[in-house]
Amino acid sequence: MNFNTTKIAEEMVSTSEKIAMGYKLLKEIDKVEIGTTPKELVWSSDKIKMFRFNRSTPAKCKIPVLVSFAMLNRHDVLDLQPDRSLMKKLLEEGLEIYVMDWGYHDRSDRYLTMEDYIDGYMNDAVDFLRKRHKVQKIHKMGICQGGTFSMIYSALYPEKIKSLTTYVAPYDFSTTKCMLYKWTKYIDVDAMVDTVGTIPGEMIDGAFGMLKPSMNISKYLGVLNSLDDSDKMMNFLRMEKWKSDLPAIPGEMYRKYIKDLFRDNKLVKGEFELGGRLVNLKNVTMPFLNVYATEDNIIPNESTLNIMNLVGTKDKKEYAFPGGHIGVFVGGKSQKELGPAVAKWIMEKS
Repeated sequence: MNFNTTKIAEEMVSTSEKIAMGYKLLKEIDKVEIGTTPKELVWSSDKIKMFRFNRSTPAKCKIPVLVSFAMLNRHDVLDLQPDRSLMKKLLEEGLEIYVMDWGYHDRSDRYLTMEDYIDGYMNDAVDFLRKRHKVQKIHKMGICQGGTFSMIYSALYPEKIKSLTTYVAPYDFSTTKCMLYKWTKYIDVDAMVDTVGTIPGEMIDGAFGMLKPSMNISKYLGVLNSLDDSDKMMNFLRMEKWKSDLPAIPGEMYRKYIKDLFRDNKLVKGEFELGGRLVNLKNVTMPFLNVYATEDNIIPNESTLNIMNLVGTKDKKEYAFPGGHIGVFVGGKSQKELGPAVAKWIMEKS
């Protein structure tokens, strides 16, 4: 047996042992839990809910922060596990944190519009917090699509927003550096919505999966090397559980989102309307923090950074996070540096 044959045989034995260990480990796992930071339901309307993360000590910042995530995925990724939780870190830094839960939609929700979500549910949730905390303005935080919605909301209701923080949010859809931005220029969104009513989350997730197919290969090769490590295996399973939880998207909201934003790029052109009102980004006069990921393959930096030239506020700041789209929420550097920096900025604006 030559050297190469011997090495291959050793690797086969090692891999077999890891698979056996992984099988044993998987059998011992009762359930995979995410979103474990204690929180309570404080407000609901139809299928939309708002939760308050429980605090064990009084908040250093008395003005509450309302967080909105994208509708395609669940907000649980912001609280993936105790040592990788943006929500837990912001709590520890002294903020009063609430999060919107967009819920799970079915065909009966096909006619819900972007107006319903921004002018309706989001505005009602903000008004609830203003009344609950006896303040005129709250801090708004939006993640990805939730950041776009929060920007639109802040332009329409600047009198209710103390500061705006967005993470990896798309604003300028003219870039061609991401295949997703190219595809949406040509898809027949009217046919999609008219046919299925609500857009299955799996359909959209499939498009995201094609942006960088090699990541799917490297992901499973990586987990093969972690089969004998219970901590790494649980990290993998938590992320996979979150990724597979894909709510459907109401058709009419999706139609406007694709046509007015992705296709026609109306927001940055000053042509976007909501509820018959023109959304003027110059009305965003509150302090604004724009967090982007330097290696983001989902929301290109070009889509995020141009907003800095369009908002009306002079109190604006960029934060370049050295990592990818998801790493902004769950990465180690996010926990050690980004979370505390964001919390400090918000408290300074209070």
